Amino acid sequence: MTSSSTPPDTAARPAEAELAPGRAIAPPEEVAPPDAIALHEVTHRYGSGPDEVVAVGPVNLRIPTGEFLVLVGASGCGKSTLLRLIAGFERASEGTVSVAGQTPAPGESAGVVFQQPRLLPWRTVGGNIDLALRYAGVPKPDRAKHRADLLARVGLDDIAGRRIWEISGGQQQRVAIARVLAARKPLLLLDEPFAALDALTRERLQEDLRQVTAETGGTSVFVTHSAEEAVFLGTRVVVLTSRPGRVALDLRVDLPRGEVDADAVRNSPRFGELRAEVARAVKAAAG
Repeated sequence: MTSSSTPPDTAARPAEAELAPGRAIAPPEEVAPPDAIALHEVTHRYGSGPDEVVAVGPVNLRIPTGEFLVLVGASGCGKSTLLRLIAGFERASEGTVSVAGQTPAPGESAGVVFQQPRLLPWRTVGGNIDLALRYAGVPKPDRAKHRADLLARVGLDDIAGRRIWEISGGQQQRVAIARVLAARKPLLLLDEPFAALDALTRERLQEDLRQVTAETGGTSVFVTHSAEEAVFLGTRVVVLTSRPGRVALDLRVDLPRGEVDADAVRNSPRFGELRAEVARAVKAAAG
């Protein structure tokens, strides 16, 4: 008597008839991170008629979420102009700028750190941080802990009660960084924040910023004219030509990040190679 029942293991096997002999199953495609910032054919002009100046453009850039992009170039090449366009402080004359798929709005799309800290001098160090936490919607009972964590992160947990005018320029810039982190924006924009500091303070703050941004995983755009600073901080460096600013070099920085020795990074052969490449590009782009 012949049985018409299904063999016991058939139901457990894939539908092999649907697979051609020797055909491999394709692995799932890798999903690229979404763009935090997108600039498409962006041009910006100042003035009009015979006094018109084309500051930048056209510029096309796509900046994925989590990237630390550094804009570098000679003075007047449009670095700060691009940063203001991304921040929403100005609107492009032509082209489009989007942050997380939206037109950037001042004070909403990003946290900004300027060359001058722009802190509230009548408040204490901790008071400046508390204000940012309040605007970020952090409940009052939780602010003390968040404030302490942020100040510890930038090495200022022992001066929370001091007034702004009682601390050094380097300490003020650290407060500015802690304040912008307190604002909890997914995008951090920094316009030559260490330019006015002495060399040792500048190096220390570069190391602090590199570590903090690696920990938080947010997106950052940093403006500088220093090839060394650009390579040390960035995961990617974009060199701009002299006015009008256009992309002359778009370079991926393949240096270790996170819990690494900063001196070992700066003294590595790869760091020297990248710094030299950026410096050559800046010199060539300046004409």
